[in-house]
Amino acid sequence: MPRKTTPLGTGLAAALVTVLTLSLGGCSMETTAPGSARADAASDAKGAFGSVDCRKAKCIALTFDAGPGEDTPHLLDVLKEKKVPATFFLLGKNHVLKHPDTVRRIEAEGHEVANHTWSHEILTDKKPDEIRAELEKTQDAIAEITGKKPRLMRPPQGRTDDTVSEISKELGLSQILWSTTAKDYSTNDSALIRKRTLDQADRDGIILLHDIYKGTVPAVPGIIDALRKDGYTFVTVPQLMAPAEPEPGTIYRP
Repeated sequence: MPRKTTPLGTGLAAALVTVLTLSLGGCSMETTAPGSARADAASDAKGAFGSVDCRKAKCIALTFDAGPGEDTPHLLDVLKEKKVPATFFLLGKNHVLKHPDTVRRIEAEGHEVANHTWSHEILTDKKPDEIRAELEKTQDAIAEITGKKPRLMRPPQGRTDDTVSEISKELGLSQILWSTTAKDYSTNDSALIRKRTLDQADRDGIILLHDIYKGTVPAVPGIIDALRKDGYTFVTVPQLMAPAEPEPGTIYRP
């Protein structure tokens, strides 16, 4: 089935429900653009847009995968200084358990805390019980630290299928993919990471970075400054789709 989409950054994109087709793991999966979810819900909204109305603002979401790590506190310092909210998709094993104070700080400073599985195994290669364990263990570990379970998850490598979606729905988790990736796992060149990010950025986009790689955190101030100069407003993923609420099991991708 071909993609049905509308160019990002246009008024038409904000007015239409965009349905994309995602072919992963041998399955054809429908995805929903956050901006389309927002537009669909806006007709029934009564001032429920929160601090930013992304119908009017040029919004973009900054997200970080696979942490927290040793550089995450410095990243949080940068985000705090620049007043930028972000969404953190956290790994349970060797990350959430190793850095509970950082997890607590991410939550306390107003960022969205999300699930990136327990051990970064490809979920589409797993049996249902194994998929559930990968997600549930991280849910429980984060809840023990922050007092609440995440409502978003990002499947490793973006690989999902009907079984992953069904289990995500059972656990109250929406699946969040991305529109921009610097492939920072392949380079420590901060200037290159910055360039790749800026070249792909667009309105209602979701930027994928990793706060565990050495070149990434140093690139973030320049990314923020350049995008702000270009008129962007930074929001969390849920704010990007407000007043719509993330629907458990749904796959979101700009």
